[in-house]
Amino acid sequence: MNAEPDRADEEEAASQVEDDAINDGGGVDATDTVAEDPLAELQAKADENWDKYLRAAAELENVRKRAARDVEKAHKFALERFAADLLAVCDSLEMALAAEGTPSVESLQEGNEATLKLLGTVLQRFGIEQLDPQGEPFDPNLHEAMTMQPSEGAEPGSVITVFQKGYALNGRLLRPARVVVAAE
Repeated sequence: MNAEPDRADEEEAASQVEDDAINDGGGVDATDTVAEDPLAELQAKADENWDKYLRAAAELENVRKRAARDVEKAHKFALERFAADLLAVCDSLEMALAAEGTPSVESLQEGNEATLKLLGTVLQRFGIEQLDPQGEPFDPNLHEAMTMQPSEGAEPGSVITVFQKGYALNGRLLRPARVVVAAE
C-alpha cells in the first residue's frame, strides 16, 4: 500500500469540507463544533493538568530528597565548628607534653591554667555553661546530692562542697553538679 494516495484523499476531503463551509454560508456545522471542540479542549486541559501534576510530584520528591540530605549533613557535621575549636586545646596539651627538660611546678601550673582557660572559652562560645553551686541553695534539678553534712557556718539546705561541677548547654542540663549539702 502506498501512503501517498491516502494523503491525497485526505487533502481532497479537507478541500471539500472547506468548499462546503464556504457554500453553506461560511460557517462550520454547529454539531461538529459541539461534538469535537469541547472534547479536544477537555483532553488538552486534562493533558495540561497531568503534566502539572507530574512536575509537582517530581518537585516534591526533589524537595524531600534535598531535605533528607540536609538533615543527614547536619547530623554528620553538627560538631564540626566545636571540634575545630577544641583542636586548639589539644595543641596546647601536646605542646606541654612535648616540652623538653624537666619543667618546674610553676610552669606546669601556668600551662594547665592557660589550657583550662582556653577550654572554658571554647565551651562558652558554644553555649556550654559551667554550674558551680558553691554556697547556693540546693536545687535537685541542677544538683546531685552526694551526702549531707552538718555545718555550723552554712545555711541548712545549701551547697557546702562541690565534688564535680555541672554543665548546661543553652539552658539544658548536660550534667548535674555533684555536691555535699548542709544538714539541718
